[in-house]
Amino acid sequence: MKLKVIGVVALCLVILSVVLMLKSQEEQRAKLETEKNAKPLVGLCVDTMVIERWQKDRDIFVSKATEAGFEVLALNANENNEKQIDQIHFLMEKKAKVIVIIPYDKNGLKDVIQEAKRAGIIVIAYDRLILNANVDAYVSFDNEKVGEYMAGYLMEAVPKGTYVIINGSEKDYNSFMFNQGYKNILNSAIERGDIKIAKEVWAPDWREDVAYDTVNELLKAGVKIDGIIGANDRLAEGAINALSEEGLAGAIPVVGHDADISACQRIVEGTQLMTVYKPIKTLAEGTVDLIVKMLEDKNLEFSESINDGKYDVPFVKFKVIPVTADNMLDTIVSDQFHNEEDIYRNIKGSEQQK
Repeated sequence: MKLKVIGVVALCLVILSVVLMLKSQEEQRAKLETEKNAKPLVGLCVDTMVIERWQKDRDIFVSKATEAGFEVLALNANENNEKQIDQIHFLMEKKAKVIVIIPYDKNGLKDVIQEAKRAGIIVIAYDRLILNANVDAYVSFDNEKVGEYMAGYLMEAVPKGTYVIINGSEKDYNSFMFNQGYKNILNSAIERGDIKIAKEVWAPDWREDVAYDTVNELLKAGVKIDGIIGANDRLAEGAINALSEEGLAGAIPVVGHDADISACQRIVEGTQLMTVYKPIKTLAEGTVDLIVKMLEDKNLEFSESINDGKYDVPFVKFKVIPVTADNMLDTIVSDQFHNEEDIYRNIKGSEQQK
């Protein structure tokens, strides 16, 4: 009797083991099937959402990437390098196939990027170069050309006089490329003595109060200003606010870039000379197209490169467009970047602008 009980128990254990084994195999098959059918994850790490244009980049990128069959996770670092590093680690844990980064600090991500690359993740620097990091690709605009357009249009308006230059964040490598563009245009005039620089500053985190304070202090000190370069439209706005308080808005040409809606309004209203439009739809959608190609071909060839301080990295470069009141409709409105009604909302009879 005792042996019979032992035999029954043994049989039950065998049956249970078989059932558990079959269940485990079924779960494994289901897991593999789920992984097979899962959409590849693409991470988008954004420096900040305070700046208007990054919101547009995010929305266009997410829409295009989703349409292309990717799962997209967009994260905002809120201008914090450590947080951005943590977010990249999080995307690594999530098994992202590609991480697209708009860096807060050009010098702050090389180690974590190397970790991601060792894990087989494609890393793309988006519109801001990351130094010494050897990213798989850098997608951006011709940023020296941005600076050249800004300085060139200001030189046309004021070929001789005293300028103020308000550069962007020193953590953003674009700031240095814009600055090189200004100098490409201005240096010969400076050497001739036609142009003098009353003051040149760098704005931490692209803060517009730096532009306001700089211009305000110069005006209060009685310095004559003939033209102002603001490295983006936020900085241009800060400078114009200071001019406005002295009744000088529109009297002193100010240039910027990014084609923010407020800048476009100021241009048609006459308080900002020009902006530089970066067709971010082309950039964001072009980045998704690049991701598809890079996932399909690990040895994809590029026609251009840029040195990140240590490595020559592939550079996909997009064109920029200078915008004034004269071509606002043919550029910004035609591209549906902003609505005509929004741009001209403070001007009566905007139909006359056509």
